[in-house]
Amino acid sequence: MLAPSIVGFALFLITPIVVVVALSFYDWNLLSDPEFIGLQNYRDLVGDERAVQSIGNTFYYVLLNIPAQTVLALLLALAVNAKIRARNAFRVIYVLPWMAMPVALGVIWRWIFDPLNGGLNRFLDVFGIDGANWLTDSAWAMPVIASVNIWQFTGYTMLFFLAGLQAIPVQLYEAADVDGASPAYRFFKITLPLLRPAMLFVLITSVIGSFQVFDTIHVMTAGGPAGATATLNYQIYLESFTQRNAGYASMLAVILFAIIAAITLAQVLFFRKRTVYDFS
Repeated sequence: MLAPSIVGFALFLITPIVVVVALSFYDWNLLSDPEFIGLQNYRDLVGDERAVQSIGNTFYYVLLNIPAQTVLALLLALAVNAKIRARNAFRVIYVLPWMAMPVALGVIWRWIFDPLNGGLNRFLDVFGIDGANWLTDSAWAMPVIASVNIWQFTGYTMLFFLAGLQAIPVQLYEAADVDGASPAYRFFKITLPLLRPAMLFVLITSVIGSFQVFDTIHVMTAGGPAGATATLNYQIYLESFTQRNAGYASMLAVILFAIIAAITLAQVLFFRKRTVYDFS
């Protein structure tokens, strides 16, 4: 009974990983036969300014995206978990951006941030404010990309925090009320510690997704200006399908996999002894 799942897992996950790792030791332009070159691709990475820049861009994007997205999602979860009118409607509204196609959203946001005819700069003109060149200025391009993804995925992340909040026993809050605990004390001593299982899941999945960002960058900036928004995942795409350097792209994919695996392991180890799963 387990065979179909095991076979599918081996064919569509394990096998591609093994093939990519193997290809990282080859020089292959997708047309001729692969040529074994050992660790040369890894040695070339040290002197490749574009690849090194893409790694830095990736970490910069993750640092912009994850803290803001996590905090906003938690605040939204706390808000819609409260006893307010139409809270179910608010839950749906917050999740709607996540349900939209990233490519379509990228086209819309590219128009909004267009420096000449974009909606944002026209709105700022009403107040006499000169808008920036949002997508062509290296100082603004990555924060703009991050803000778009924060807007799209915050509502989705909120759902996991909301599920975690609703799993916390009400009796704990009732006991805190009897003891005269303040809202801040209840949040930091009850809510936040018991949300750690949800927090671990949110951080792991959000970090993995952030390291693999592609659609928004491809549509809005195509890695520009001057490579300022070219993340490692986007650089893999360029090396594979623009430069036709599949061996080097496979090496970059291995580097990306190793970074994600190391950060995921660090998160699991950090939360392992700090997480409570049994609330009884």
